[in-house]
Amino acid sequence: MKIFLDTANLQSIRMYNDMGLLDGITTNPSLLAKEGGDPQKAMEEITRIIKGDVSLEVVATDYEGMMDEGHRLKKYGQNVVIKVPITADGLKACKSLTQEGIPVNVTLVFSPNQAVLAAKAGAKYVSPFIGRLDDIGQDGMGLIEEIKQIFANYNFKTQILVASVRHPMHVVQAAKIGADVVTLPPDVLGKMLKHPLTDIGLKNFLADWEKLKQSNHS
Repeated sequence: MKIFLDTANLQSIRMYNDMGLLDGITTNPSLLAKEGGDPQKAMEEITRIIKGDVSLEVVATDYEGMMDEGHRLKKYGQNVVIKVPITADGLKACKSLTQEGIPVNVTLVFSPNQAVLAAKAGAKYVSPFIGRLDDIGQDGMGLIEEIKQIFANYNFKTQILVASVRHPMHVVQAAKIGADVVTLPPDVLGKMLKHPLTDIGLKNFLADWEKLKQSNHS
């Protein structure tokens, strides 16, 4: 399973990329705005740091606007994937961009029907938002299971990119289902790294080592 980081924070991107953990990045206008500064410079730097796919999202809602923006965003790097919403114009743009050889990530997916339509339109990635479904009492992971089964039935090449991940158990569940990608906020990836027994074990190892050194010097 590929791990993408869902952020525009350059410090977090560099840190986790240096650990060898990142297969790609997903961003959106909200994440870029949260970091402040020049969003164009941020996008240039992200596509330079990351070797894998970087999703950059359009803000236009009409077909012509999405196409213009998609072509402009693609200039930030060969690894750019254009992110469009699951709307009629978004699917039309997805089809057109895909035919031009520009990969597309269809986002804001909340149903198996929407995922099927995105795959039919040629999307490289489909992004179901599981956390937002959980928030309203629906089964986010159940959606991933349904999409996985449908895509397998028809051999769709579109990759399932699990988005709106709220905690490490979402990652475990997505991996067990066989999702292609999870995209994580930096704090969730940080939590995956930690376990209290690891901290206790390391503390004990170091304490034992200090005892050994002292006994050898006595």
